[in-house]
Amino acid sequence: MKTVLVTGSNGLLGQKITEAIIAGKQFNLVATSKGGNRFKSTQGYEYAEMDILDPVSVSNVLKQYKPDAVIHTAALTNVDKCETEKELAYALNVEAVKTLITICEEYNIQLVHLSTDFIFDGANGPYKESDEPNPLSYYGQTKLEAEELIKNSGCKWAILRTIIVYGIISDESRSNIVLWAKGALEKGTPINVVNDQWRMPTLAEDLAAACLAVVEKDAQGVFNVSGKDMMSIAELVSRVADFWQLNKELITEISAGTLNQAAKRPVKTGFILDKTIKELGYAPHSFEQGLALLDQQLKDRTKEN
Repeated sequence: MKTVLVTGSNGLLGQKITEAIIAGKQFNLVATSKGGNRFKSTQGYEYAEMDILDPVSVSNVLKQYKPDAVIHTAALTNVDKCETEKELAYALNVEAVKTLITICEEYNIQLVHLSTDFIFDGANGPYKESDEPNPLSYYGQTKLEAEELIKNSGCKWAILRTIIVYGIISDESRSNIVLWAKGALEKGTPINVVNDQWRMPTLAEDLAAACLAVVEKDAQGVFNVSGKDMMSIAELVSRVADFWQLNKELITEISAGTLNQAAKRPVKTGFILDKTIKELGYAPHSFEQGLALLDQQLKDRTKEN
């Protein structure tokens, strides 16, 4: 049985990968994050504290567990923060990857890296894996630089690019656009939502399944992993409101240009998923199916409490 080490295991994707491995029992799991473990259960896997910014910490943990694969989910994904705190963004999104590459090369470990639609400028979406990147933001630049380092490395690698990941985790410590919109509308809070940017939101469970399929199949190369429904951000929020029967009059549609954000965003991204469906057996939920799964998880949690 292969051993999989996950970085950033306290994050949304990290926790969904942990859930999937515990449920499927197809891999041994080493979950790693900075600080203590925030996953609801401590059974069925090992947890190790690991600071991705400290090469000695990373090296020690990887040498101790000698995983067959590393799924690297840890990153600074706040696009505006990357723009204003470039040193931190570079350390987390590029330097950490350099550290992992060096160790993965040395021990012949498969490196599965998470990347983003923000490596594209949004002028010609949806994109296939081979399309030419042109990032508009520092976040996109750092993620593209990390991709290039991995592609030119000597390790076995796979890069999974994704778009707006949504879902829910046990301690509700991480929000995302779906939970934000649902929470605000339930409280009766008016919200402004951009209507001139288009994306294909991704259910965290689907992304986790794709990560594990890559390890299982020993797949190599770049893979697009997102939801299958293209929508504007305003439509996304409107569909959230419809699903939970919330008041859409609280939603005001605005243009992205009025927001004065630190980082530029691509207008229309989205992915062509044919390669991932064919090679990984990827089968994403529709957006409404994803919301239904989330709704069930929220109901289950209420019962548990």
